[in-house]
Amino acid sequence: MLYLDNAATTPVRPEVLEAMAPYLTRWFGNASSHHTVGETAAAALDDARARVARVVGMRASDVIFTSGGTESDNLAVKGIAVAARQNRGARHVVTSPIEHEAILESVDHLRRIHGFAVTMLPVDHHGRIDPGTVDDAIREDTALVAVGYANNEVGTVQDVAAIAAATSARRVPLHLDAVQAAGWLPLAGTGADSLAIAGHKLGAPKGTGALAIRGRVPLEPLFHGGGQERGRRSGTEDVAGAVALATALELAEAEREGDSTRVGAARDRFIAAVLQRVPEARVTGHPVQRLPGTASFVFPGTSGEAILLELERRGVVSSSGSACAAGSDEPSHVVLAMGYEPEVAQTAVRFTLPHEPAVDADDLAARVAAAVRAVRSAS
Repeated sequence: MLYLDNAATTPVRPEVLEAMAPYLTRWFGNASSHHTVGETAAAALDDARARVARVVGMRASDVIFTSGGTESDNLAVKGIAVAARQNRGARHVVTSPIEHEAILESVDHLRRIHGFAVTMLPVDHHGRIDPGTVDDAIREDTALVAVGYANNEVGTVQDVAAIAAATSARRVPLHLDAVQAAGWLPLAGTGADSLAIAGHKLGAPKGTGALAIRGRVPLEPLFHGGGQERGRRSGTEDVAGAVALATALELAEAEREGDSTRVGAARDRFIAAVLQRVPEARVTGHPVQRLPGTASFVFPGTSGEAILLELERRGVVSSSGSACAAGSDEPSHVVLAMGYEPEVAQTAVRFTLPHEPAVDADDLAARVAAAVRAVRSAS
């Protein structure tokens, strides 16, 4: 079986399992306990925090360990916005229609429950945000701008430096959902004020993640209790999970440039082979500014879900878009926002390649073409 749904989740790396094992067995203590076992756990937690901070280019005190990307996005969007409302009466947020549901639903919560106004930034046919529209969207009462570094469905990478320049000039915090970008793109130097990552996209276990948020940005916590994570995320810390995330993130960063070049070349070969074998297929997302491991298509006149079933019969596991929306009959909100008709958006298929081993682009394209032919014949 060829697993090409790595944007949904990845297997845990052996090095990560080895690194976290002692904190599940011998050094299992509560990091808040004041005895040898607890203090050993606390030291491991501090070390993991510093390691994550080095990769993202922030201070160790800026790193909050969470349960993953969804919690990190929720904490950033709701926490920054509510704090801004309390401190300076802000009641406006800016995002885009192609974001992950963790951002979109958090923004909708602010609208419904807290009375925030929302501005949606337009995207072009490739899913790119014009940084000039960010400046235009910011108001005196804007609490934050929240966008994805790289889109989870089509892989389009945003010009985050230009977006950050616009938000910085207006003194508005920028939150980046970097869940898909981590391991493929540099995380340090983006200019973001907060940044969300998820361990299971990097070879760490599910349920691990972090929000890196600069200390100058006020943040209202979502969880209240014992005051862990400097009062910003109460709850007994998952020390083993923090160690796992730090290990996976360091490994991914060390391998990032080489993997991005090699996998990006394989992705390009695969896209070209699919377009040659299935001329009516259309690539979704930006043709150049896209994640190295993401190849996404629409196949007009077919059914995306039917193609996925045919692919699995041929030994290929992929997806129609976000794993969080799997099983939905609705067309992708991302592809719709990019201007595709609903009947075309429903034919979306996403292939997300692993960092290793190499993928045989021609063989994979042949299986895709066979799956499309089978669906067309059946219909």
